[in-house]
Amino acid sequence: MFLRKPQFITTTSAQVNCPADTLDTMPVHRVSLWRVAFLSLEGPICMTISPGIAAVGVAALLLAGSVGFAETASRSNDPVFDRSVALVERHFYDPDGLEAFHDAVGLVLASLPDLAEADSAVRDDAIDFVLESLDSSHVGHFTPDQVDYFELVDVFRFGLRDNMRRLFPPRGRVTYVGIGVASTAIDGRVFVTDVYDGGPADRAGLMVGDEVLLVDDVPFAEVGSFRGKAGKTAVVNVRRAPGEMPIDIAVQVEALSPGDSLVSAIEESVELVEHNGYAIGYMRLWAYTDRRVRGVIEESLAGPLAGADALILDLRSRWGGAPPDAANSFVGGAPDMTMIGRDGETSIVHSRWRKPIVAIIDEGTRSGMEVLAHALRMNDITLLGTPTAADVVAGRAYLLPDDSLLEVAVADVFVDGARLEGVGVEPDIFVPFKVPYAAGADPQLAAALDQVTRELASRPIRPTTP
Repeated sequence: MFLRKPQFITTTSAQVNCPADTLDTMPVHRVSLWRVAFLSLEGPICMTISPGIAAVGVAALLLAGSVGFAETASRSNDPVFDRSVALVERHFYDPDGLEAFHDAVGLVLASLPDLAEADSAVRDDAIDFVLESLDSSHVGHFTPDQVDYFELVDVFRFGLRDNMRRLFPPRGRVTYVGIGVASTAIDGRVFVTDVYDGGPADRAGLMVGDEVLLVDDVPFAEVGSFRGKAGKTAVVNVRRAPGEMPIDIAVQVEALSPGDSLVSAIEESVELVEHNGYAIGYMRLWAYTDRRVRGVIEESLAGPLAGADALILDLRSRWGGAPPDAANSFVGGAPDMTMIGRDGETSIVHSRWRKPIVAIIDEGTRSGMEVLAHALRMNDITLLGTPTAADVVAGRAYLLPDDSLLEVAVADVFVDGARLEGVGVEPDIFVPFKVPYAAGADPQLAAALDQVTRELASRPIRPTTP
């Protein structure tokens, strides 16, 4: 509940309880947002609002504050905004969170009476603004100019099945044209945050931490830079170190299926690394949102990783999705089991890792992956990196009238009787990773290699390599 005349502060720097890195960590599509801080009866609250909304004027916001925003008084007549509001009101899991949401909606309606005629970018920023008031994970608005949009449509494809053939004709299979990277804006510059193992960008030599400037001499857009270029080569202009001259990297552009790309990236990540006389296995779980992932894990454990002395399990993922029993492949008590058919072909029913493990976590470890990290910790597996995302509720996705995607948190989640939402999983060993200009360096992986070999050295296990 707000004070009758809330104090609004629009700024591009941290004020009134606004974390200094709020803008620095926003996705690319939200870098235009401004901070808005206002005082409630419970204390200062920090939100964000776009210049398009702020352009209406702080005076208008203050005037709107005098009428109060306890409930949504009217509709905006913008079908996308109104549908977003209706879906949140109907499905958001925490009724207590709707009071702040209604206040935020009231603020938008009072300050943007002509929202239905406004530019779509203003409308999208208004949706982001009201969703942020929910202060929950698994809440977001995604548009087709983001890789996140396509990956999440694929994650939620069953719930969206009635629209899939229309969105992705003729078969309804999610695809987008790209190079296999994800990016974000940090301090006003766009950096590569993820390069999918074995994908086009990985093969071409793009690295995490590269500042992306241009694609084919046009400013970089995560999806738009590659639209219509499948099968062609794009020239990506990047800066690898501060102050260095940019370099051009030629990358093959491909039509990508999100599910296939992420599953393939897990397979391609698997390798054996010699470190301090030991053979260390490595696997990165990019996501656990596809039913094929468990098979990839267990085939890798029984196949290329079988001869390793220990395993580094990289949980720095794009998405969650890990089932509650995902840890069984690494610490469970079930026996190994294979089947051999008449043709002599062997298939793996279950394979479990039985050697030392160190897991890497960070803010990309989210949702079901956090449950997996929690399970590993409960089994005395060392976690190394930075705290997880603390995003552990259940979400569902809905298509909006313009075919953008709205994700809504629809159920709370308790793990071993406690909430991980807003809490997350802390690492046993804190190792930060600064993305900008990383140039291929991975301090978390380097620390994990050192840690797992220390653990091996303390056990009666002979090195596999001389």
